[in-house]
Amino acid sequence: MTPPRIVIVGGGFAGYHAARTLCRKLPDQAEVVILNPRDYFLYLPLLPEVSGGILDPRRVTVSIPGTLPKVRLVLGSAENVDVAARLIAYVDPEGRAATLGYDQVLLTTGSVNKLLPIPGVAQHAHGFRDIAEALFLRDHITLQLELADSTDDPAERDARLTFVVVGAGYTGTEVAAQGVLMTAELTRDHPRLAGHLPRWLLIDTADRVLPGLGESLARTADRVLRHRGVDVRTRTSVAEATADAVRLSDGMIVPTRSLIWCVGVRPEPLVEHLGLATERGRLVVNEFLEVPGQPDLWACGDVAAVPDLTRPGEITPMTAQHAQRQGKRAAVNIAATFGRGRRRPYKHHDLGFVVDLGGFEAAASPLQVPLSGVPAKAVTRGYHLLSLPGNRVRTAADWLTEAVLPRQAVRLGLVRPSDVPLDTDKPMA
Repeated sequence: MTPPRIVIVGGGFAGYHAARTLCRKLPDQAEVVILNPRDYFLYLPLLPEVSGGILDPRRVTVSIPGTLPKVRLVLGSAENVDVAARLIAYVDPEGRAATLGYDQVLLTTGSVNKLLPIPGVAQHAHGFRDIAEALFLRDHITLQLELADSTDDPAERDARLTFVVVGAGYTGTEVAAQGVLMTAELTRDHPRLAGHLPRWLLIDTADRVLPGLGESLARTADRVLRHRGVDVRTRTSVAEATADAVRLSDGMIVPTRSLIWCVGVRPEPLVEHLGLATERGRLVVNEFLEVPGQPDLWACGDVAAVPDLTRPGEITPMTAQHAQRQGKRAAVNIAATFGRGRRRPYKHHDLGFVVDLGGFEAAASPLQVPLSGVPAKAVTRGYHLLSLPGNRVRTAADWLTEAVLPRQAVRLGLVRPSDVPLDTDKPMA
């Protein structure tokens, strides 16, 4: 007899950890399939270190076939889910349409860049949600320093040495923190730029950096950024972007060739075509991560509006920490339908956050204990090594090498601007 097929749509934090848990819970009772555009799981929290030239991009990409040998990987992007026929329509990497049947399906398609209706942003800003965008940003920053070195026009040089990061959340704060260290170090390789320090701006409409995290993390991050010379502007947004400048909401014109968009994410648009109930663009599920009224349809991670049982009436934030834990819980509950264990509601208690600020600086709050400096750095890197499902030795080796050797500044040119448009519905799972 053919074993029942469980299809996980998306290989991000939720999907990857759901698949790993299912293989442990149902070693021989079901076929576990991951439908994903790529053959790897991307460890997003370390992406700023890739753009900053600290980590090789392979360190944050964990092979799905290499680490989940019992899982069948189907390469493709889901286009639609026919819940009546139990069929998933998808497009493979060569653009061919295909379908995949299932007995149970778990939607974990993740999120895409969140755009705001601001003139020029979609055309001139650089996103930061995947490997291609991180590699492009690293090349772009290096190129701007090289072009600033070669020009004799003071205005052009200053514009090329100015970098504007929009969004002072987790990602934007780390990108600015890593970026200012990178440009300061690379500038020393260009004697003609002596006396011309790169300028970094970090702007957000909130009243502080890291608005979604604790006060102690925000204070530490703000102090470190300002000490490094980052111009932190709160209660400020972008009013317009052009190819060579950004106009802020306070009327200030900032000449720049670098607008880095870290405003946030929105659920992957697949859920819009399902005809099912949504909340804030996310598929409505119950506390067991089931879609109400749809047998054998589950969802978790950024794409699902999961009830937050610790805050009645709220839904869980779109974070990697929640996605990972929800993926594991969804797998446990799916296994329960096969008679293995019992289903449990998803209830998550905050265990703290870590923010890597580059160099020897970090902010952390393990078990709500505020840390900064070297202790926070040790906790932060320890947490990431434990959370990485692969490449741990190689990642640690990169960190050790970075501590004693100068940063490598080579513009590879592998990613073109047309390869990383900001205005895209490409899933980030």
